[in-house]
Amino acid sequence: MDLEMIIMNIINYSGEARSLCMEGISYAKKGDFDKARTNIEDANEKIACAHKSQTKLIQSEAQGEKQDFSLLLVHAQDHLMNAITTRDMAREFIDLYEVVHSSIVAGGSRVNA
Repeated sequence: MDLEMIIMNIINYSGEARSLCMEGISYAKKGDFDKARTNIEDANEKIACAHKSQTKLIQSEAQGEKQDFSLLLVHAQDHLMNAITTRDMAREFIDLYEVVHSSIVAGGSRVNA
């Protein structure tokens, strides 16, 4: 697989993962924690695919196949890092919304999300 295709895989999978995480937060905000967690699981799969592509590049460079500097590769790395950070934060938001939702249900009052 050529460098540009690997880079585009990283960008595409990372973008999908980030979108899934943000959608998961929205589900949690509405109280649908099963869908929220399913989105995080799906995002994990996308991140794993992006990471696999990244690992191919790292392994080839470690074997002596040097690549020229690529701004597109830097961009792809940014996307992957952002997706991982968003996933980690989404997990926290989902947990927090679940605690808040449980407290509201236990207290008998309702908050419009």
